[in-house]
Amino acid sequence: MSPAPAASPVTPSATVATDPAAAPAAGFAPDEIRLDEPTRSARLKWVVVVDEALEPGRAANAVACVTAATATGVPGLMGPAAPDARGDAHTGLPWTGCTVLGAPRATLAELRAKAAAAPGVHVADMPAIAQQIRVYTEYLAAMAERPADGHDYLAVSIVGPRNRVDRLVGKLRLLP
Repeated sequence: MSPAPAASPVTPSATVATDPAAAPAAGFAPDEIRLDEPTRSARLKWVVVVDEALEPGRAANAVACVTAATATGVPGLMGPAAPDARGDAHTGLPWTGCTVLGAPRATLAELRAKAAAAPGVHVADMPAIAQQIRVYTEYLAAMAERPADGHDYLAVSIVGPRNRVDRLVGKLRLLP
């Protein structure tokens, strides 16, 4: 039996950071995690904006994908496991909350560009090609062929200082 081929190093395309060793753009220090306060008191705000014209299943997929990328890319975002009355543990959820908004697809590219340029903001995105390609290495190759402004985005996840995020998404509405 021959050994499996070595995996090539890749940088996740779901985040804006180009150096995987770089510090995260946004996150919470341990002393900032306040589970006993309302979500509005958190220094950072988290929103996911999805193409409002997507069919429900595709929209749910896009939101799930950018949410997974955000949860792993923003330190301190997830709360601890929650034991129930029987003692069974339930996976921790984001203690900061997350608002899901809708926008026209054309707005998503502009929103992503503005968020990516804002200091202290984490951005995770899902280009439309991600739902068209079933092999991840093919997705990576397709991404490498296009600049960020050459994509149609299905969803964008943004975590950053509350006032910056509010300015970016202030005119958008909750996803119906």
